[in-house]
Amino acid sequence: MTDNSNKVAIVTGASRGIGAAIAERLAKDGFTVVINYSGDAAPAEALAREIEDKGGRALTAKADVSDAEAVRRMFDAAEEAFGGVDVLVNNAGIMMLSPLAESTDALFDRQINVNLKGTFNTLREAAKRLRNGGRIVNFSTSVVGLKLENYAVYAAAKAAVETLTAILSKELRGRSITVNAVAPGPTATDLFLNGKSDDLIARMSKMNPLERLGTPEDIASSVAFLTGPDGAWINGQVLRANGGMI
Repeated sequence: MTDNSNKVAIVTGASRGIGAAIAERLAKDGFTVVINYSGDAAPAEALAREIEDKGGRALTAKADVSDAEAVRRMFDAAEEAFGGVDVLVNNAGIMMLSPLAESTDALFDRQINVNLKGTFNTLREAAKRLRNGGRIVNFSTSVVGLKLENYAVYAAAKAAVETLTAILSKELRGRSITVNAVAPGPTATDLFLNGKSDDLIARMSKMNPLERLGTPEDIASSVAFLTGPDGAWINGQVLRANGGMI
């Protein structure tokens, strides 16, 4: 994939935060980007315009990844607009923290539906529809290794994503498609910052030896590596992009 000018990348949850940074980076690297979102269209449309103003190509696609039919329609739209799909980045996710004993059925179901079933839905389509030589990048979390309190359901869903990643990398044998996962540590996004005290954020930013929070651009760079020519020999792996936290 040394020439990305004819390559198409779907990035889920791409209207803001890490997803938006990934879409911007892949567009900069020459990919045509499909910006997936599930709610407000305005940020996604604004990002698409920004990418196109810089000479890139972008399409917005509304789809709740937990809805298998919506995911199929998203792939259909990408194929109709651009002829096929080469890259899937499974960034869409939610995080709801609670001690296990206090976790409600709704908390469990919502996180499993989005973080695990949503990844399953997109992987199923990608496994059947990605062009040979493509790339898949799933999103896990470094909490799978850290095993922090209150993250039980979130981390469990992401641990399952890591298993899906390793198995699919083997099932796609013979098609030159790599399947990897990125596992960020604490990253300065609304998903991480909301609901946390300044003291907690400061303490968590010091947990890695680089003594700072990650940025969306840090994570986008990891994805760019895995989807670019230098990542061609990496397959079935989990890249913990966390500044050395674990």
